[in-house]
Amino acid sequence: MKRELDLSTWNRKQHFEFFCQFEEPFFGTTIQFDCTKAHAKAKELGVSFFIYYLHKTLVAVNNLENFRYRIEDGKVFIHDKINVSSTILRDDKTFGFSEVVYHEDLSVFIENYNTEAARVKNLTGLITKEYSENLVHFSAVPWINFTSISHSRSFTIPDSCPKFSFGKMTEENGKKFMSMSVHVHHGLVDGYHLGLYFEEFDRLMNE
Repeated sequence: MKRELDLSTWNRKQHFEFFCQFEEPFFGTTIQFDCTKAHAKAKELGVSFFIYYLHKTLVAVNNLENFRYRIEDGKVFIHDKINVSSTILRDDKTFGFSEVVYHEDLSVFIENYNTEAARVKNLTGLITKEYSENLVHFSAVPWINFTSISHSRSFTIPDSCPKFSFGKMTEENGKKFMSMSVHVHHGLVDGYHLGLYFEEFDRLMNE
């Protein structure tokens, strides 16, 4: 479900209109975070660390209203739930786009992910279905310990979905670290909201 945001009463109306004029309205940053506790927790639970931090990413997204905004035909809608389109790597090293339905319960989300991953792996090509608007785009680059990242984008295709990328896990002095990049539409999200996201993600990863 979704509802339209009343732009006339929105305190960010001018910000929205300003940045929507840009050819490239997205901005982003990369941080390195301590994933020692989260990695140990995933191992304790016997679950994939990738799915574990993917789930925490989505929990944080769904907990923050600005990350549930999407632009459709010049209007802003607030979605009740945000799912994820994650790249799924196949045995032949091609990948396809998925759509994994979010659920706050980790065990249910794992089932949703495994079902969708199996579907995409048994297909060929990049586009495997018609995708919803209530998504974030997600990718992992576990071969590279990056400090910044950019994304391929077509400026002619309307897009307001946040984009998350995770890098290679490294270890230093007994602690594990990963890089995370987040790109967001500046008409919907400011640096303040991005800071809130990183705080919420850190809280969830260290529960």
